[in-house]
Amino acid sequence: MLQQTLDLDRQPVVGVTWQDAAAYCNWLSAQDGLEPAYVEQAGRLVPVTPLNTGYRLPTEAEWEWAARSGGGALRKYPWGDALPVPPGAGNFADRRAQPLVAQVLADIDDGFAATAPVGSFAANPLGFFDMGGNVAEWALDLYTVQPAGSTVAVDPVAAGAGAVRVIRGSSWQHSGVTELRLAFRDYGDGRRNDLGFRIARYAQ
Repeated sequence: MLQQTLDLDRQPVVGVTWQDAAAYCNWLSAQDGLEPAYVEQAGRLVPVTPLNTGYRLPTEAEWEWAARSGGGALRKYPWGDALPVPPGAGNFADRRAQPLVAQVLADIDDGFAATAPVGSFAANPLGFFDMGGNVAEWALDLYTVQPAGSTVAVDPVAAGAGAVRVIRGSSWQHSGVTELRLAFRDYGDGRRNDLGFRIARYAQ
């Protein structure tokens, strides 16, 4: 059944570790003749320092800017600044997901019990699809406590060889107010069936 599979060609990849995603980025860089963005260190891939023009995962700061900016003030949710979730806003834990997850948005039916084909919902103001909903995404950064709000940081990157990495964005399993916010951040070091990645690189 289309709505309950995770494996069709147009659906986002899930079930990959941060290391899997980094390895794919290096493979893609090799295909295009670019320097790899990750190097092996003690048996694990870590980002090169400084970051080069190879394919890589977006930094947490890049992800947040791509998700929240556009059209003036930073957006609170993928669809805007207020609840409830409007129809067609994205693929979240709705009534179709009720057999699969404990908490759902009972008044919403986005048409999919699990992941949706990429691009099934409208892009955000900067043209990016699925920055909220569908699958959560690995970021390049190590998971650390964020600096105080008064601290000025320009494109900070928490780099290194640690295992626990930042995860950004809500997924088809999320329905809570905190999880739906674009500021929501999570962490992990393993595979999940609602966790994938997108690719970034510096142009020069």
